[in-house]
Amino acid sequence: MFYISGIWSQYPSPSIFSHRCLFVPFLASSLIMSLSAKISIEIGVRATAAKWFNLFAAQLHHVQNLTDRVHGTKLHHGDDWHHNESVKHWTSTIAGKVTTYHESIESVDEPNKTITFKVFGEDIDNQYKVFKVILQAIDKDHGGAIIKWTIEYEWIGEEVDPPYGFIEYLHKGSRDVDGHLLKA
Repeated sequence: MFYISGIWSQYPSPSIFSHRCLFVPFLASSLIMSLSAKISIEIGVRATAAKWFNLFAAQLHHVQNLTDRVHGTKLHHGDDWHHNESVKHWTSTIAGKVTTYHESIESVDEPNKTITFKVFGEDIDNQYKVFKVILQAIDKDHGGAIIKWTIEYEWIGEEVDPPYGFIEYLHKGSRDVDGHLLKA
C-alpha cells in the first residue's frame, strides 16, 4: 500500500512495503512535476525508542557490527563520529549490490528522538541531487517502539527510480539492529 498525495493506493508494490509506507511526490507547479519526493516506512521494534536514538546519536560507529548489510564504515573527515561537520564513509549492500556513500549528521532533535542524516557522494550522487535519511524513534504505550525512516530526495533526472532499495536496506537492517539492542 502506498500513500500518494493524501490517498492510500492499492497498486502493487515490493514486498518490503507490507508495513505502512508513505510516498509523497511534491509538485513544483500545476503543470510540471518536481523531481523531489519523500518515502517513509514505519517499523515496529521491541527495543525502546531511547535505545534506538542513543545508538544512532552516540554510538553510530557500532552499527557496522550489528548488521551484515553494512560491510564497513570509517570516519572520512573529522575527529568525532557524532559531530555535524564529520563525514563518514559507508560500504553497504543495497538492492543486491555493494554501494558506497558518505554521510553526515545534519540535525539532532533529542526531545523528539529524531536525527537527520545527509547522504551523498559516490553511488548516491549518480542518481540524486539531494538525499536525506531521517530516523525518528517513537515510544509505544505498551513497550517497544516505532522506528520511522523517511528518505527525502531529489532525482537528477526522470529516468531515476525512487530509492526503494535503500528503504529495504533500512527495513532489514532495522530488524538486525533491534535484535542486538534487546540484548544490550
